[in-house]
Amino acid sequence: MTKSWAARIAVGLSLAQAGLAGPALAAPPGKGEHGAGAASLAAQARAFETYAAKASADWKVPGLAVAVVKDGQVVLARAYGVKTLGRPEAATPHTLFAIGSTTKAMTAAAVAMLVDEGKVGWDDPVVRHLKTFGTGDPWLTSQITVRDLLTHRAGMPNTDYLWYRSDAAPGDVLRRFALVKPETSLRSHFRYQNVMYHAAGELVAAVSGKPWAEFVRERLFVPLGMSETAAVAAARPSGAEVASPHFEVEGTVRVIQEASVDSVAAAGSVWSSVTDMAKWAAFLLDGGKVGGKALLSEASVQELFTPQALVGKDGFYPTARLTRPHWTTYGLGWFQQDYAGRALDFHTGSIDGMVAICGLVRDERLAVVVLANLDHAEVRHALMLRAVDAFAAGRPDRDWSADLGKLYAELREQGKAQRGKLEGARVAGTRPSLLPEAYAGSYADPLYGRAQVSAEGGQLRVAIGQSLGGRLEHWNYDTFRVVPELPWVDPVYLRFTVDAQGRPARLGMGDLGDADEAWAWLARQEEKK
Repeated sequence: MTKSWAARIAVGLSLAQAGLAGPALAAPPGKGEHGAGAASLAAQARAFETYAAKASADWKVPGLAVAVVKDGQVVLARAYGVKTLGRPEAATPHTLFAIGSTTKAMTAAAVAMLVDEGKVGWDDPVVRHLKTFGTGDPWLTSQITVRDLLTHRAGMPNTDYLWYRSDAAPGDVLRRFALVKPETSLRSHFRYQNVMYHAAGELVAAVSGKPWAEFVRERLFVPLGMSETAAVAAARPSGAEVASPHFEVEGTVRVIQEASVDSVAAAGSVWSSVTDMAKWAAFLLDGGKVGGKALLSEASVQELFTPQALVGKDGFYPTARLTRPHWTTYGLGWFQQDYAGRALDFHTGSIDGMVAICGLVRDERLAVVVLANLDHAEVRHALMLRAVDAFAAGRPDRDWSADLGKLYAELREQGKAQRGKLEGARVAGTRPSLLPEAYAGSYADPLYGRAQVSAEGGQLRVAIGQSLGGRLEHWNYDTFRVVPELPWVDPVYLRFTVDAQGRPARLGMGDLGDADEAWAWLARQEEKK
């Protein structure tokens, strides 16, 4: 190890100051930040730290943690704000946040380990290893490969209704998924698909003989020294610092309930700290090695980051309007684009009240991780891009926080305008076909589950599963708007159809402007006598 490398380890904002520990990160002697010394790296870290503090405050994030890994060292690991609004406990580099869909890269790495062991092939049919997997098209079911599970290209529509705030068990999610018809032909279109990653986790369990959560703990978290990481919320370490989720409701940021992802765990259930996520990022930058020991083969690491699917504008992030990439693709658990003449692999995570981003510029041995506890706080993108500018591209002056703040404000206004246009088509002066009591009852479908409509004092309510529901507000004709009990959940519209006998026969759940086939239709259930 050269003297300059040893000096770099001693940078004041590196491991010791941040309280980080774990396996040593290898780096070739003399390979630094393109000739810049430790003092330059320290100055970059200090400037980025100041910028992150201001950006976090500008976006009104209650708590945010960020880590930067460069050339084998954690050069910055800091936290800002509090774990929970209204309480004094500060967020720290050891505070646990939900990392959401950044979990997907871990699931892809778990599958890669099975590929390395010869137990699975990337292009094996899924049904060869997971007999419970299926879709609403038998031919498609037979053709979907392990690789397809991880690349959002199998032709299936979004099916988050199968698990989001649902009481469905993991096995029920796959059972119901087997009823879903494809949306496009196989491998012709990119459509983000969480349930496919759930299937990948079930495949890991079927092949390894261990539940996905136990597999990633034993094969990833323990070897990497990620002692502050839990595969599911219930497994968070006793006494761990845990951030609370927050949402801006009518201009006020407030604490909200946690949303469980455990029914599709492999798609996004991990909780971690930037301390541990820095170890995960460093492991990937070091070619799947930890302490000199390879947990993944070079071929598998290369496969994880090889573009697998083209991603069009409709499937990529709005940030592309400003970064203007020449190409946008998806690897195995990673979105990809060119930025500042470099290949950028990254993924976000979003679940009610929590956000994350993990970005890698592997050619520069650079990684940045941002975790925060405010719903869709896109400061995460700003900090990732600022870090690439500062630590890799040598142009740290663009104010990405301000630029993306303006972009997302414009998008919100566009969304409001579109919503206003749809709601402007509401037909005034109409009345429901029936009295409220007539609509009451149970409605169900093998795919969409069950909804219970009740009437009390002339007021209709609906309960969907165990966690969703609310008061029904008449919209027009036999359409009602659900005023959700959880104010951070988007409103849903219900539409009843009445049969020839004047009885409600079906209940549709959907959004204004959607075609009939896009709605979820549930049949009225006959009462048992």
